[in-house]
Amino acid sequence: MSQDNLPIEHLYYTEPNLEKILENLDVVRSQIHPQVMTEGAQNVDQVFPSVCLIGLGRCGSNIALDVASLVYDARANYMREVENQELLETEREFRPMRWIRKHLPIEGKDGFKPVFLIEPIVLLGDLDKDIEGRIRFSNQEGREQFLEEYKKLQIMDLSEVHAGGAGNAPILGQYLAKIILNKDTSTFRNEDWKHLHSYLVDSCGIKANQSRLYFYIFSAGGGTGSGMASEFGLAQQFSYLSKTFDYRSDHSQLVDKRHSFVFEPIFTSGICILPNISGKNVEISEALHINAGRLLTKYISEEWNFSYNEEREEDEVPADVMERIRPWNSMMLISNDIMRYAEEEDGGDADSIDVNTMEKYANQYISQQIFNILTAQAVTTDYDEEYFRRAGIDISETIRLDANDLFMSLAGPVAVAYAESVVGPGVHQDMVDIDDLFCRSIELPHFNEDTSAIEGVSVLPVESDRYRQAIKDFRKSGYDISKLSDLHFFKNCSSIVSIISLPRDFKLSFTALNRLKMHLNRLCPNTTLKRYALVIGASANLSLTTLIAKSPCLSDDFLTLMVAYMKRCFAKDDYRYTDEVDRAIIDMIQMEDFDDSLVDKYFSSHENPAKILDTNWYAIKPMYEKKYRELIDDSQQFVSINDIRLDIDNVRNAIKYLREIYRHRISKTNVLTLNG
Repeated sequence: MSQDNLPIEHLYYTEPNLEKILENLDVVRSQIHPQVMTEGAQNVDQVFPSVCLIGLGRCGSNIALDVASLVYDARANYMREVENQELLETEREFRPMRWIRKHLPIEGKDGFKPVFLIEPIVLLGDLDKDIEGRIRFSNQEGREQFLEEYKKLQIMDLSEVHAGGAGNAPILGQYLAKIILNKDTSTFRNEDWKHLHSYLVDSCGIKANQSRLYFYIFSAGGGTGSGMASEFGLAQQFSYLSKTFDYRSDHSQLVDKRHSFVFEPIFTSGICILPNISGKNVEISEALHINAGRLLTKYISEEWNFSYNEEREEDEVPADVMERIRPWNSMMLISNDIMRYAEEEDGGDADSIDVNTMEKYANQYISQQIFNILTAQAVTTDYDEEYFRRAGIDISETIRLDANDLFMSLAGPVAVAYAESVVGPGVHQDMVDIDDLFCRSIELPHFNEDTSAIEGVSVLPVESDRYRQAIKDFRKSGYDISKLSDLHFFKNCSSIVSIISLPRDFKLSFTALNRLKMHLNRLCPNTTLKRYALVIGASANLSLTTLIAKSPCLSDDFLTLMVAYMKRCFAKDDYRYTDEVDRAIIDMIQMEDFDDSLVDKYFSSHENPAKILDTNWYAIKPMYEKKYRELIDDSQQFVSINDIRLDIDNVRNAIKYLREIYRHRISKTNVLTLNG
């Protein structure tokens, strides 16, 4: 699809010249593999990692940076086990470092132990002019050496478009991202952006770019990450789907056959940090709740339009499909309340935890999940070349998930359940309590004292006291799943992906594996798709990660945030300060036949950003539009900030999506016979 024929809704710039894209990719490749490039060597020998993490905003960039640090530390400790022994001892008491240490066992009767050695590309972006300074001069020990040596970490310096934040307003973060992504990359003063844009947007899915999984990490409650993330995701999806409908074969004339155009599936996911919505000092009307609610409403309305909308034309032309794109294949939800629950379960006082510690714990939990997802799909080229030989791993024993597996298995909102058990030397298969491992994975978040991991479910299905009691009853009953499986969070789940990670020298018995599958089948009785990955040699412990798809949008947290936003920014004046809208939305989800007129009754035609920005909105709007006109000097390319407001159709489609998931059922297969 040519640039001239792009639908008016999306004016994202994509580099039209394939040769320029390939040149830009070569630049990025040489930056991330500088140590391998020797005179006369060809870039063809070096491939891009299969995974890319994109951290956006302060929270997102910090988490992505922590994951990169974790990977770097794993490699450093594995290769220099003796030298690092003293350093590990001094950091023994800090929980996130203890988790790393537990997963990098140094002692062992059989010499080397396998550890996680996958190195993803990590892109960090923020609307803060000083993002590089914040990262480079932070007081974390060893940070300077890490930044110098981890070449796969790249900073997206976007300060020439905007040198400040988004003022805690997602619509401004979204608008600034639109300016960045609509602007011709050749007009940026910063040459690096042109190269990174070609890697992230222009080349996704083609043979020359081997990255197939992209994880966008951001905070839903802020302005920069919450606003930018979905816009960056949409630009990538737009470029990717443009290639899907581009049937031209003129690429075959390329002299360099290594760049022949082969189009492959990619899987993209948002990793979304939801704000605290419960606790003694939390008020639901806070702006960060409204911000998160906007992002959730926007995403599931786009997901409805892309995947479920039956009102579309039967014979859609490509341009119609391009108007319905959504930013990611799935969006993983991780609540910041995890840290509060974990501290309470550990016997501490959640109110006394300082912000930095809370953030470190949150980063640790997210890092754990990314680790397990990455190990489940990593290809052999992602590992250190000596890894398999030294670890003694038989790659044929590993069942992996590739991008297409995740693409087919996960869609819409996704929650994570996680737990792990120590299975060191001398631990027999029969000594591992599989029932307990499964139960810990779906409990309220808590610390595992043996491994320092944060375990539990990333978003609670229902209010914490009620869920805590349900888990207690589950244990007391001898693991009778009936009460838990009746919660919408589990009952309406459409698909699950379970990743079981084992140390190299531990064999999980067939009986134990079947028991895990039985628990998952009973917990989620209406799943249409179940995928399992068995990863051997990437962890020192036995760990279970379960990804629960679609039904998390029916959780109390999700619904509360979404309705808070609709009420604040959409509800007509007569209903803004009562609970009538709350009850009406619940009724609209549950009623057998959808009464479309109720949406028009309660809500205005467009969101009102002034309800977040107060009177500043009317000063900000012309200022940002002037910035757009100055940076993109083409009247045909102009987008008003009013044009990116969510409208009543977003509300309508979001409710329709919730209705669809609320009614999710499957019919059981009956055995048929002609031998009556």
